[in-house]
Amino acid sequence: MPTALIAEDEATLRSQLIEQLGQLWPELDVAGEAADGVQALRLLDELKPDVLFLDIQMPGATGMEVARQASGRCHVVFVTAYDEYAVAAFEQGAIDYVLKPISAARLFTTVQRLKSRIAAPPAHLEPLLNHIGAAAPGSKLRWINASVGQSLRLITVEEIVYFQADNKYTRVVTGDGEALIRKPLKELMEELDAQQFWQIHRSTLVNAAAIAGVTRDFRGRMLVKLKKRDETLLVSDTYTHLFRQM
Repeated sequence: MPTALIAEDEATLRSQLIEQLGQLWPELDVAGEAADGVQALRLLDELKPDVLFLDIQMPGATGMEVARQASGRCHVVFVTAYDEYAVAAFEQGAIDYVLKPISAARLFTTVQRLKSRIAAPPAHLEPLLNHIGAAAPGSKLRWINASVGQSLRLITVEEIVYFQADNKYTRVVTGDGEALIRKPLKELMEELDAQQFWQIHRSTLVNAAAIAGVTRDFRGRMLVKLKKRDETLLVSDTYTHLFRQM
């Protein structure tokens, strides 16, 4: 019975992947789950899985570091929201990739490929990883998969006016609407281009290109005016220095 390790920091996505694999490949034993890179490295050594489903962007040790350790030891499937990584992985001969949000049809194709190659020696990934590192050493998030009601919407970062923390969710606000994601602002800040998205409050990141100007209210508090939205955004004192030249 082949074994698998799932290394993905988003718990919901991890559960979804395990559920879909159970339906598509019931003989596969998911022997372990890792929520970060450090845990993934430990379980890779401990479990010695046949297949590793690996999120290339994880906290702790990065997915790239985990992939280097997995090279030649198990079959690797990249799980990613970053299209450039996925295409590179596929073209360079890694077993396969699945894009977030995970499509059952795409995962079915991946499972069929894995079944056909599971008995063969795992691919050595060094050329692929070197290619990714050279081509995109500072790759940043390019789009967001966000919930709008019961639907999932793909939103490019250029469309986003601002992000705002909202209880367990983060609001993703565009010029014509808004959506929700379960990723906290702290993680978003690590994935977004800091030159493009400015933190102006502990709960708000704003797209610098979407700023029309700044003003002050009757209390003297600084407010950001937006090009495509009517509301204004409060700037906390910690971040007023960003607007000194405006």
